[in-house]
Amino acid sequence: MKQKLEKTSTKSQLTGRKRRLIIGGVIAFLLAMTPFLFYLYLYAPENSKVWETTIFTFETKSFSNAQNFIHALFTKTTFVIITTLWFITCKHWWKWAILIPLTMFLFQLLSVINYQEDYFDDFDFWYSLVIIMPIIVFLVWISNELNKIIGDLDLKDEIEEELESYKKEK
Repeated sequence: MKQKLEKTSTKSQLTGRKRRLIIGGVIAFLLAMTPFLFYLYLYAPENSKVWETTIFTFETKSFSNAQNFIHALFTKTTFVIITTLWFITCKHWWKWAILIPLTMFLFQLLSVINYQEDYFDDFDFWYSLVIIMPIIVFLVWISNELNKIIGDLDLKDEIEEELESYKKEK
């Protein structure tokens, strides 16, 4: 019975390692692909509002040409991918601060995709403040709480050191 438990445990650990390896591989692949996404605009036509390929036909309405639209679209997409992966993989308490630029990049991406707007990147910061302000308040609160905890731990260490030195004197 003990052997059976060990085999199950080992199999579970291998499955967990395999899963982490696959997830890590996907994340590494996405990060490695971001420079290619960033320069994808070079393949779009410079002098036309329509981009025709064998796979799709794309027409831009609010940009002067397809290359400008693809550049704006994939620049924002690249930053959204990178900051999203950073947020997901970050294990520090301050990871919530990453939501601030991520929110701004998402608003910018939505304004690029929105065909009715003649401008983008102008008011995105003000729209994202609704999301950003609670995050900042939360981060300030967490920072204050951590400072209190660290101060308490430092005080505790000082007291223990003082007690140890007092014990050694006697």
